[in-house]
Amino acid sequence: MNYFSSNFKLGILGGGQLGKMLLYNTRKFDIYTSVLESSNEAPCKIACDKFHLGNLMDYDAVYNFGKQVDVLTIEIENVNVDALETLEKEGIKVYPSSKTLRRIQNKAKQKLFYRDNGIPTSDFTRFAYLSEIEDAIANGGLEFPFVWKAAQFGYDGNGVKVVRKLSDLEGLPKGECIAEDLIPFKNELAVIVARSASGETKTYPVVEMEFHPEANQVEYVICPARISNEVAKKAEEVALKVSKAFHHVGLLAVEMFQTENDDILVNEVAPRPHNSGHQTIEASYTSQFEQHIRAILDLPLGRTDSKVGGVMVNLVGAEGFTGNVVYKNIETIMKMDGVTPHIYGKKQTRPFRKMGHVTIVNEDLNEARRVAEEVKKSIKVISE
Repeated sequence: MNYFSSNFKLGILGGGQLGKMLLYNTRKFDIYTSVLESSNEAPCKIACDKFHLGNLMDYDAVYNFGKQVDVLTIEIENVNVDALETLEKEGIKVYPSSKTLRRIQNKAKQKLFYRDNGIPTSDFTRFAYLSEIEDAIANGGLEFPFVWKAAQFGYDGNGVKVVRKLSDLEGLPKGECIAEDLIPFKNELAVIVARSASGETKTYPVVEMEFHPEANQVEYVICPARISNEVAKKAEEVALKVSKAFHHVGLLAVEMFQTENDDILVNEVAPRPHNSGHQTIEASYTSQFEQHIRAILDLPLGRTDSKVGGVMVNLVGAEGFTGNVVYKNIETIMKMDGVTPHIYGKKQTRPFRKMGHVTIVNEDLNEARRVAEEVKKSIKVISE
């Protein structure tokens, strides 16, 4: 099929920053794109060929949008999967598939899938209601501390909480959830696996993620991870096993824990471009966004190795600021060598909202990490 400068139409469900960065590449290849998103303020709006306003969880909105494209992909998991299933039956190519999304959308189903497929993950218990957790604690079936996760609709640290005492459960959503063992770990790692429709598979180098203690959001992504070759190999093997089990098409970001004894446990996955791969735009031969396009269109996959060491810093809204965004001291960081800011195009900031990211590249990874800290201290996402 001819995708380039042709009548071919690619549909993207979701109009956020991941979609916007996918569109850098569809523009480069001159591939026609349509985007469905519920907000007129969506970052994707200015970069796609056709923008549709609609609710991603609404069956009709997703179905009617999907009927107008040849291949449909996502930049967010929270979409109406029933509509995707119907579209697949009617011959529209949907990547990742409705089957993959159904398993991943629900954290309890996702964890059960790992258990069923012999994929190493922390022990967990599934609960239909939050109140059942309280009962389990009362009768000794569950002990502190543990990690509470909402089964659905969690993102960026929302829907996850470490529970150390009964009062920590106050104010949490009442519905389906899981309680996971709290793993003492050395590192949080991630591997992005790309798999094309015909089954060609490649992995990106293992990255290390440093988290913000309060917001539970990634603060720094460091590529390559500062781990032994042995641990890196183990992480890649686990990621490939997960990819194989899901038969996904496109990208699969596999987030993992490296335990105290260097075991690798899968935390969760995302079947799309991911925060742990943003540095690939500057640091890799093929960015994760270009790779996703190649994979879903069944084009040959690009090189995944890095040209240079990369560190990514998330730009999130500063606490205490809500309103029209201002990037304070952005000129200061642009003076620094190897520093590239990406601004997502969200006009309104609020505390911890993802507003952009900055990539720092350097042949010396430790130097890149040092500059990243300087970037973090210098730039502030505030409001007017």
